Amino acid sequence: MTTQHTQDTQANRKTALRIALSGLIALSVAMGIGRFAFTPLLPMMLHDQTIDLNSGGWLATSNYLGYFIGALLCAFWRGLPPTRTIRAGLLATVLLTAGMGAFHSQGLWLLLRLLSGIASALVFVYSSGWCLQRLAQLQLPALGGIIYSGPGLGIMLTGLSSSAMVAGGWHAAAGWLAFGLMAALLTLLVWKTFRGEVDLRAGAAATGSAGQGYTEPAAVTREVRWQVLAYGLAGFGYIITATFLPVIARQALPGSSWPDFFWPLFGLCVALGALGATRIPVHADQRRLLAISYVMQAIGVIISAILPNEFGFALGSILLGLPFTAITLFAMREARRLRSHHAPGLMGLMTASYGIGQIAGPPLATKLVHVSGSFTPSLSIAAATLLAGAGVYGWLATRDRTGKVAAA
Repeated sequence: MTTQHTQDTQANRKTALRIALSGLIALSVAMGIGRFAFTPLLPMMLHDQTIDLNSGGWLATSNYLGYFIGALLCAFWRGLPPTRTIRAGLLATVLLTAGMGAFHSQGLWLLLRLLSGIASALVFVYSSGWCLQRLAQLQLPALGGIIYSGPGLGIMLTGLSSSAMVAGGWHAAAGWLAFGLMAALLTLLVWKTFRGEVDLRAGAAATGSAGQGYTEPAAVTREVRWQVLAYGLAGFGYIITATFLPVIARQALPGSSWPDFFWPLFGLCVALGALGATRIPVHADQRRLLAISYVMQAIGVIISAILPNEFGFALGSILLGLPFTAITLFAMREARRLRSHHAPGLMGLMTASYGIGQIAGPPLATKLVHVSGSFTPSLSIAAATLLAGAGVYGWLATRDRTGKVAAA
């Protein structure tokens, strides 16, 4: 009996580890390649003169708009089959990424980046939900932290690859095709894992029925509004650096080889931050953690303008990357605390707010660069925005020192 139990435990752990690693790879493809491969390839596209900085900003915005649309689809259209949606999103990421290298039309590129953003959001939400649900069924939910290392590892992988491409004299089109092939190979590794459906609505339905007739206190409603606003400020605060970091570094350090490594360093820190955040106790006041994370990112954003050298960019990449995934984790915990019966809807609303912040960032940055010739004004605004968000969370935590509200 004991031997059988041990064998079952080992089998469960092996299955759970495979699921967690598959989630990691899926997010590496969808986020690291589908969303953020554009960042290290942007300097190559500028060098090839296929686009200018203003056009690059609009391509980034198109992708962030797509992510916003995808987030809304996830929030309000909940009838999609999880594993088939994940597979479709991964396949779309492969084709859309390769399409950026196969075609040479800026109008078509805008469409490809828009669709890639939608695919990224679908894969992120559904692979997260499906993997976490399966890990819970296997009674190994702690392995969920592995999944959220995926975006950071994907960013690091594309960053280092782009550095090698620059050293080899590649054109950006070849880089896009190579990343499309990379996405295809990674997708093949996890294709068989994403099969069999899990009803991701089951838990929500159960708690929803228990909450029928529930009237939300006015204090909770007010805090929800403030948190939706504050989370949106994070989307705006980080996105300018996350879109233009290699370009900013190259402008500040002409002829240096270091700019190729700041983006991979950011990705590594995103992965490390994801693992570290899961070890912070759930009962800690998440709003205080969010305030601290925002301040870290604000320093990371502005430090490259204050110290435009190797140390400043390295420190900025670290401080921007470590809280990146942690902010999402802490904010989603807050959504569950505030609206335990209807948390998915609030999560979708917060993600949409975050998406609006992302959409606004690149056009503002390129416009201010055109006017001032520098990224410093836009980085200053971004850092101030993050500090404002930290102030909101700090105020909410101070106002309610117990860390609880009536609906918790």
